[in-house]
Amino acid sequence: MPKRKVDTRAIGLDAGAGFIRWLTGAENLHYGIWTGLEPVAGNTGKAQEEYTRRLLGYLPEGRLSILDIGGGAGETARKLTDLGHEVDIVVPSRLLAERCRANAPNARVHETTFEAFDSDTAFDLCLFSESFQYIPLRVALDRALQLAAPGGHVLIADCFRSEDFEPGGETRVVGGGHPVAEFRAALETCDGDVLRQEDITEAVAPSIDIEQGLFHVLGDAVTRVDAELSAKRPVMRWLLAGTARLAFGRRRLYRMDRRLRGNERNSTAFVRNNRYLVTLIQKKQGLAVRRETNAAAV
Repeated sequence: MPKRKVDTRAIGLDAGAGFIRWLTGAENLHYGIWTGLEPVAGNTGKAQEEYTRRLLGYLPEGRLSILDIGGGAGETARKLTDLGHEVDIVVPSRLLAERCRANAPNARVHETTFEAFDSDTAFDLCLFSESFQYIPLRVALDRALQLAAPGGHVLIADCFRSEDFEPGGETRVVGGGHPVAEFRAALETCDGDVLRQEDITEAVAPSIDIEQGLFHVLGDAVTRVDAELSAKRPVMRWLLAGTARLAFGRRRLYRMDRRLRGNERNSTAFVRNNRYLVTLIQKKQGLAVRRETNAAAV
């Protein structure tokens, strides 16, 4: 029987939901907009609320049927249903699906991948809030436009690799997503017209510093425990270190160490290597749609 691959992405999202709930009292699994806020952990909730407020400002007028693709823990879906919209959530993680049902009881939850999702319903809006990067680019864009009703919309808020992206060596480069040039090329040939596009890279970048600050706290704890074991339980420390090398390998352990103690992942590196774009697309319906692109950074 072939080994089943461990879904580290789902595990990370599940763990992230628990941590964010502890930190902010909500389960928002997305960046924050930090304009006007001091970049400290205590302001994370406010920054995430501002992000959601900005995102909802892109919605077309009227009551909408919305497909929330990769809906996290259901916090955005709850806000959408509170506004009177009809929401379906697609989420691949069992734990997150349960959180969506708890946080957004008026939404329909589909525990599946977007690639496997099928529906007879045409949606007024297909929403990607930091889920677009996890799906092959053309699959995500073309499938969302297929699921949109004629004249319907696709809203994408996500991180893309910039033209200046530098692949990591021993350490992973902060951020990610599809290459922004490929995304823009796909927009030119897809079955939709861009109504609006906004670059909010600078505004969300402090989220990286907040995240790295957390890892430094964990790193300090690991360093303290390691020093205590080295001084008082050297044999145990040697056994634990050997077990870790066997389980993870030297390269992965080095990356983990840099994640916990390093400073390579920061807001400056994020801005250099990434573009965070919010893009509203309208599905073509035979008539020319007015094109209005706003690429000004926040």
